[in-house]
Amino acid sequence: MTRVLVTAALGNVGREVVQEVVKLGLAVRGAHLDPAALAARFPAIEAVRLDFQDRTTWAPALEGCDLVFLLRPPPVGNMETTLCPFVDAAYASGVKHIVFLSVAGADRMKWIPHRKVELHLIASGVAWTLLRPGFFAQNLQDAYRADIVEDGRIYVPAGTGRVAFVDVRDVAAVVARIFASPDAFRGQTLTLTGGEAIGFDEAAAALAEVLGRPIRYEPASIPGYARHLRTKRRMPWMQVIVQTVLHVGLRRGDAEQVDPTLARLLDRRPRTVREYIRDSASIWQR
Repeated sequence: MTRVLVTAALGNVGREVVQEVVKLGLAVRGAHLDPAALAARFPAIEAVRLDFQDRTTWAPALEGCDLVFLLRPPPVGNMETTLCPFVDAAYASGVKHIVFLSVAGADRMKWIPHRKVELHLIASGVAWTLLRPGFFAQNLQDAYRADIVEDGRIYVPAGTGRVAFVDVRDVAAVVARIFASPDAFRGQTLTLTGGEAIGFDEAAAALAEVLGRPIRYEPASIPGYARHLRTKRRMPWMQVIVQTVLHVGLRRGDAEQVDPTLARLLDRRPRTVREYIRDSASIWQR
């Protein structure tokens, strides 16, 4: 039976990928820093420990796997010592195809870590598919959740920029489709966005309507946002820099373009931000 390794299997994207791939009837091995927590969440799959900064965990995670869903954990910044050699180890172990979750704009934002992994995969000469999703709707429950719950606001330096938010559930469905027919997607780069572009003020209004309490969008200054992430949210500096620059890019319209690829692959319209908020309302309860 084909075995799929799903990295970061307890993350927002990883856990959705696990659920979608299980539906295919493929054997799933989930990888996470805490395999016990993973096993508790998904008792029907194999759970292993994987730490990209501990090479002794790589071989047990990769053994017997045919396909890999690869995701860069935000705290991992040095690709030359982590994900790039992990790619080499995966192919050497017999992996036939890697699906890498990159980011939209990785082709032009050459300073972001994802770009190095993309180039390494392309140079490998082995089968790969690159996914470049836009901004996730699930950022509202992840990167923005504390600000929404504690302060009743979305606080980012995006100005009046609009974003074609994409739901990770739709991205996971695409991953499953690739794993069902990997040869059909070999060497492809897929940009995945939602079906509409909205402003953060509209996202805040949707939250307020569903939650029944005031939620506002407060455009942040660049230094104010960086200081907020570092001092109040206690993020590592590299993550602060990446997140700040990505959000500043929204002012220029970096994430407002709607790409038809996702709708074509799903054979339906992508989920909207309002649908996601409605489905996940309990996440923002105080």
